[in-house]
Amino acid sequence: MSKLVIFIAVFFLFCLNIPAAYAADEDNCVSCHAKQVNEWRASDHSKAMNHASEQTVIGNFNDITTTHFSQTAHFYKRNGQFMVSLTEANKTTNYTISYVFGHFPLQQYLIETGEGRLQVFPFAWDSRSKSNGGQRWYPNYQAEDIGEDDRLHWKQPMQNWNGMCADCHSTGLKRNFDSETLSFNSHFDTINVSCVSCHGNMAQHTESAKNKLTVDASHNNYPHTNLSSEEQKAMGQWLLEKGDNIASWKELDNGEYKPANRDNSFMDTCFGCHSLRSPLSDGIAPKEAYLDQFTPSLLISPLYFADGQIREEVYIYGSFLQSRMYEAGVNCIDCHNPHTMKVKAEGNGLCLQCHSADTYDGEKHTKHVSDSEGSQCVNCHMPTRTYMGVDARRDHSFSIPTPHVSEKSGAPNACLNCHDNDNKWVSTRLDNWYGRASTLSNEEERYVAFMHGEVMSKNEILSLAHAKTLPVIKRATVLSSLPTRVEVLSDRDLRTFIRNKEPLLRLAAAQAGSALPTNERLKSYLSLLNDKYKAVRVAAVSNLIGFGINTAAFKTALNELNTSNDIAQWRGEGNLNQSLIEYQLGDINKAEALLKQGIKVDPYFVANYINLAELYRSQNKAELEKRTLEDAVKAVPNSDLVYYSLGMLNIRLQNKPTAVKLFKKATELAPTNAQNWYIYALALDNVGETKKSIAVLKESLSYVQDKSLIDLGMSLSQKLGDRESFAYFRSKS
Repeated sequence: MSKLVIFIAVFFLFCLNIPAAYAADEDNCVSCHAKQVNEWRASDHSKAMNHASEQTVIGNFNDITTTHFSQTAHFYKRNGQFMVSLTEANKTTNYTISYVFGHFPLQQYLIETGEGRLQVFPFAWDSRSKSNGGQRWYPNYQAEDIGEDDRLHWKQPMQNWNGMCADCHSTGLKRNFDSETLSFNSHFDTINVSCVSCHGNMAQHTESAKNKLTVDASHNNYPHTNLSSEEQKAMGQWLLEKGDNIASWKELDNGEYKPANRDNSFMDTCFGCHSLRSPLSDGIAPKEAYLDQFTPSLLISPLYFADGQIREEVYIYGSFLQSRMYEAGVNCIDCHNPHTMKVKAEGNGLCLQCHSADTYDGEKHTKHVSDSEGSQCVNCHMPTRTYMGVDARRDHSFSIPTPHVSEKSGAPNACLNCHDNDNKWVSTRLDNWYGRASTLSNEEERYVAFMHGEVMSKNEILSLAHAKTLPVIKRATVLSSLPTRVEVLSDRDLRTFIRNKEPLLRLAAAQAGSALPTNERLKSYLSLLNDKYKAVRVAAVSNLIGFGINTAAFKTALNELNTSNDIAQWRGEGNLNQSLIEYQLGDINKAEALLKQGIKVDPYFVANYINLAELYRSQNKAELEKRTLEDAVKAVPNSDLVYYSLGMLNIRLQNKPTAVKLFKKATELAPTNAQNWYIYALALDNVGETKKSIAVLKESLSYVQDKSLIDLGMSLSQKLGDRESFAYFRSKS
């Protein structure tokens, strides 16, 4: 049985029958926690989602019209309801706004589209002040015309509230997707992010408080949040001793404050929403471990720059875990009020809670005039990146500008956010000011080089993964990348990580297991099926299917993997991932049904078409393969992979001239994909156009430098006796 094309189909779910009445958790809390509840009511959490009403809608619905490329939206009110008339594809439809989503710096609007689905409308309200460019309607994708045949269209799964957004914007959310009817029956306990979202079910605590008319703080899920300042000090505090530049965490021990390892495990609840991750279960349980509910994204491209700075929308977790703050024991509520979620102090005062003002505040350190933008700690160490058009978010890796890394890798440099200059200028300034232009260790330099794509041997990569001077999440990122950078691993290579106390390293080892040969995979790697955390077990079992394992641990982990895919079958990736499992288990019919379902629910996700065609190819069903790929061309005409696959089909059918045209189209659609050029050049040579093939390979090198293209160029030049071309390709090697 031939192998299916394997896609890395990882989906990140951050972002109908919903009850009209919902449980107001705060009503149970306010009698004893009035201050905290009132703070929460003004927070982003409180305003995460609400019913559309005069009190909650911020956008201008007073007969306002806005146009973006082929879409025109007219916002108005009718019979007390908020309405929008949307014209697209020469068709106008009136919609009722059901819910508001967020409040600042933007507010989005949700529309019921049938089958229990709520979809995010393609225009949002910029709620910033007019002086800051706000108070306007703007399109979610400002640079693109998103048509109805686009996966980013507002009616497609990627803009679906039930799957993409709901679990982090409402409390007690269950998606309840029915794969038989392809519909949702989603429910939540509370419409917004309520007390229970963070503190868990406090029913016992509430009842106890009512009976005793007191509040027993020991029931508090978060020991830091509702205690007096004296009680918090008794637990521990950051102390800046005389002569220290940075405070250290100390706890009382026999009446004396002593250094201690801080328990920050409560942050797992914060990370449940403030991370880019794949869910392992339906909904979020506040008191359960993060890695029992999610598989986090690591610091991979294009989500992050090579040095770890944020690139795409990644929601804090990956940034913060690589920071020196996290390593020192800092947690979220050291800087953020746990109920308003606002920072505890404005300006440098926030940082000076722990950092000596004599050392870090003032021109001696900042080299900028006091009270200027350049003197603000966050502008150098937490630069912003704007998402969703208007939402500027700060990078929580707390990095130091490193101009030579920016020059090499294209990563941003905070200095150049203000100064119209280049990285060499920044290097000179930093060197003059501090006697150095970089604070990176050798291991950090090597990490950046690795993430930027520098070729390294297996031992060099493993050395990086073992480097304890690197943050654990960076080591895990290196380790998980091994299968894409080396051909084969051994049990000895991974054994230390499989047994490591750090769960992220065990997770990365589980993910790296795909590079273990069969005999090596059945050694210490098997122990990962009994890991403490579900994320590790699921990653491990995905690499052990089809190996004849029939243990209880294997069956349990496989069920957990199946569940994680089942809850995601509302979008293409969930169907694709489960189809691969069924294929490996030998259930071809089920694999086929899942791929077809994936196409139905997510028609512009190309991977399901490709794998379905490959499934037919493995069964010698050429006509069905051809029909599937032709459907793919109609649905996703800008996919180079579709044309590549069609080209390969035509090669097998001996339609070589047609194949050449299809491969050419693939190179036009994705000119940086070396494989497209390689197969195009081979096909040209195969039809006797070797001279043109050489010209194509020369053209390819202006888009992508790839050894296989250079080697093929030299080979074909030798074939024609073309010394000039041979010399050209050799000069590129």
